[in-house]
Amino acid sequence: MSPCVDTLAVRCLAGCDLHPYLADVARLRMTVFRDWPYLYDGDMAYERDYLAAYASSPRSVFVLAMDGDTVVGVSTGVPLAEDAPAFRVPFQACGIDVDTVFYFGESVLLPAYRGRGLGHAFFDHREAHARGLGGFSLAAFAAVDRDDRDTRRPVDHRGNEAFWQKRGYTRQSGMTMRLAWNELGHGETDHALTFWTRPL
Repeated sequence: MSPCVDTLAVRCLAGCDLHPYLADVARLRMTVFRDWPYLYDGDMAYERDYLAAYASSPRSVFVLAMDGDTVVGVSTGVPLAEDAPAFRVPFQACGIDVDTVFYFGESVLLPAYRGRGLGHAFFDHREAHARGLGGFSLAAFAAVDRDDRDTRRPVDHRGNEAFWQKRGYTRQSGMTMRLAWNELGHGETDHALTFWTRPL
């Protein structure tokens, strides 16, 4: 049964206002990122720690997609200077001042709610938040690099690259970071993620 459009709403929260939704957002991340291309085998303890770091920043943003009282999607953002050092290194290596970069953490949305414009809403709200803070000239996010020949790739998988390009983002070849997470069937695995950016 398809969700009713009339029950959908988007809420934009500062990090300190997220605490009542932390468990919901953690479960959502574990559900959506379990699929290709992340194949993330998550656990609640890690998720709580990860999200708590974002929620502790007064300049972070959480965009929640709600179906009534249920969180069905979330998109995050934080000043790059407040994220982990590994995220900053590729920018510093290119001579980019990390204080001028606003980093978009993730956008996750349950499959039944896709194709309803929520992806655009996620970007619109995060970009507006960064501009409203002032001092940021660049928006950025990182996407995991996967081999299209990987046999685990679903035959009907459609990537987000065309969507990101239409939003004005450009993949920055060579601006790549390494990040490890528990991958289904493989345990902790090192992954390459490449940054996409656009001027704000």
